[in-house]
Amino acid sequence: MASATRAGHRWLKWVGFLGVLCAIAFAVIWYARNANGNEPALNTVAVSRGDVQNLVSATGVLEPSDYVDVGAQVSGQLELIHVRVGQPVSTGDLLAEIDPTVYVAKVDATRAQLKNQQAQLADRKAQLRLAEIQFQRQQNLWREDATTRESLQTAEASLASARAQLAMLEAQIEQTSSTLRAEEANLGYARIYAPMDGTVVSIEARQGQTLNASQTAPLLMRIANLSTMRVRAQVSEADVGKLQPGMRVYFTTLGDAEHKLYGELQYIEPTPEVTNNVVLYNALFTVDNQEGRLLPQMTAQVFFIQDEALNVLRVPVSAVARNQVKVLDAKGQPQIRDIETGISNRVYVEVRSGVSEGDQVVLANRDPRAAQGEGRSAFRGMLR
Repeated sequence: MASATRAGHRWLKWVGFLGVLCAIAFAVIWYARNANGNEPALNTVAVSRGDVQNLVSATGVLEPSDYVDVGAQVSGQLELIHVRVGQPVSTGDLLAEIDPTVYVAKVDATRAQLKNQQAQLADRKAQLRLAEIQFQRQQNLWREDATTRESLQTAEASLASARAQLAMLEAQIEQTSSTLRAEEANLGYARIYAPMDGTVVSIEARQGQTLNASQTAPLLMRIANLSTMRVRAQVSEADVGKLQPGMRVYFTTLGDAEHKLYGELQYIEPTPEVTNNVVLYNALFTVDNQEGRLLPQMTAQVFFIQDEALNVLRVPVSAVARNQVKVLDAKGQPQIRDIETGISNRVYVEVRSGVSEGDQVVLANRDPRAAQGEGRSAFRGMLR
């Protein structure tokens, strides 16, 4: 009998405890909603000043605006490379040397041949002079009937032959001179010079490598002007119609997402790139890089500016309903105000009139942190 009595008492204690918990929970909820007769906590934000922009986003890659692939015009072993990747060079700087032995020998042989022909030329000129004298003598004798017609004709033919041989030798000398110029040029091509000011961004050949220039010019290195970079942004076909040359654009890099670099869209390539059935168009613009912070193949997050309002009053989109906002008055009560709006994006609306900077406007959604704070305060009050 005593055991049954004790069990009944325990049961009543549990029922009472559960009842207290339910009462506390109900009180917390009621107090969070109706404490002191106030409205639920409002989520507000101050009217701020800043930029409002309508943007078309794209991903791009950085590349030099101007570059030259330096190749070899003659074949042979690459004897020396005088530069390294990343080294700045100026027009005319020596970049590399190809073994010139074969080309020096060809130049020497052609020069010797030219000297031989020039010596023959002197002899041919002397022979021509002799033929002219003999022909003149035969003419004088012919007038005095002191020679035969055959002798006169022989002297005339000898003169014509001497003139022809001289002309033929002069042509040979001209041909040899042309060959010598070509051989000297090939010898000069064994020393490779920088064709422009810039930076060596890559070296494709190796010292000691044998180059064969008979089919195509072997690529040795690339020199690029990195003081001005070009951004090649890939824009989807859904957005490319929103772009037009001349519009402002800015981008950030992965390594410096806070630093914006501005440019102006120059042109859009008409031929798209199709990858996995995704059609992308290349939009290109240049940007100054005097500081050298931008490097080839960097990834750029690009934003094309359709519309923008700079340093204007703005409020979040969720605070505006049909050109109206709720602004807290001096007593903290929301008051409806009519406003004049400008451009907007997914985040902010430009406000041209109706509010002042610093005004507290009510957002459409409650601040959950305020309700949680009130609930905790009510719970503590019930515990007391």
